[in-house]
Amino acid sequence: MNSLLANRKVFVVEDEMLVLIMIESMLEDLGCTDVVVASTVQSALSLVGNNDFDIAMLDMNLGGASSSLIADALDTRGVPFAFCTGNASGDSRPGARPRRVLRKPFDFQMMAAAMADLLLERDNFSPAA
Repeated sequence: MNSLLANRKVFVVEDEMLVLIMIESMLEDLGCTDVVVASTVQSALSLVGNNDFDIAMLDMNLGGASSSLIADALDTRGVPFAFCTGNASGDSRPGARPRRVLRKPFDFQMMAAAMADLLLERDNFSPAA
C-alpha cells in the first residue's frame, strides 16, 4: 500500500458510479482513507462550502451540466484539483489557469502522478500577502 494520500481529505465529483468506484479504489491504494464524493453540481457546491479538502478531482460533465461552478468554488478556497473527462480537452473557464486533465479511461499510474502533482501544489501554496 502506498501512503501518498495518508491523512489527506480528497474530494471526488463524478456522476458515473463505476468510474467513481474505480477512483475510490485507486485512492485507497494510494493510502487515502478520507474520500468525500458528490455526483451533482448542487451537492458538490454544498460540500465545498462545508469542508476543507486537501485536493479534488472533478468530472467535467455531470449529467450534461458543467462542473465550472465547482471549479470556481475550489479555486476560491485554494483547493488544487484535476479534471477527469472522457471527451473535453481542458478547462473552458475564461481566464482559468491550466489544470491537469485525466483522460478517461486512466490507469493507476496516471492517477498517482496527478495526485502527487496536486499535493505538491497544495504543499507549496502560499497565500498572497
